[in-house]
Amino acid sequence: MTTPTEKEVLQEANVAPVEVVEAAPSAPVETPAKEEPARERRGALRGRARGRSRPPRERGEFEQVTIDARRVARVMAGGRRFNFSLAVVIGDKKGRVGVGLGKAADTALAIDKATRDAKRHLITVARTTTGSIPHEVSAKYASSIVEIIPSRGRGLVAGSSVRTVLDLAGVTDVVTKILTRSKNKLTIARATVEALKKLRST
Repeated sequence: MTTPTEKEVLQEANVAPVEVVEAAPSAPVETPAKEEPARERRGALRGRARGRSRPPRERGEFEQVTIDARRVARVMAGGRRFNFSLAVVIGDKKGRVGVGLGKAADTALAIDKATRDAKRHLITVARTTTGSIPHEVSAKYASSIVEIIPSRGRGLVAGSSVRTVLDLAGVTDVVTKILTRSKNKLTIARATVEALKKLRST
């Protein structure tokens, strides 16, 4: 006697055979990547910023030199408040020169103001073909007196802010004298500019 198969037994019991469905292979589960520490990210960004080449800064028409910088304090209700006063000389070394004064709560802003003031007060110096001055001049500003004397072959013989003004104006082969006890570089520079204004080309 043959034993009935499992299929026949299920058919007699009116039960549908169970189909075995193979499950599809599941996709690999991605583990979340470790977040990069903030310090390392900042370091990488800094490294990229260092490697980046900046375009060269264009040189302006004028060269500028700060001859005097002072910090001025005012006593207010909440305490002392500080301002900065800067004197700047600008020039192109081709005969144009100017002296300016700027005051602000920040040094960068004070320099900008002084440079704009110097550009407003530019003068053109009458020079000879050798870069000297045509004749002797002297001028007084406040308590400062400055004399400028042409001297062939001597170069630029000057001190204090007189040298800065004459150098940026492109003047050479001169000897200068400061006939004052004042140490105020701004008044000495302005006395030099007043002397240069008196020059007349021959």
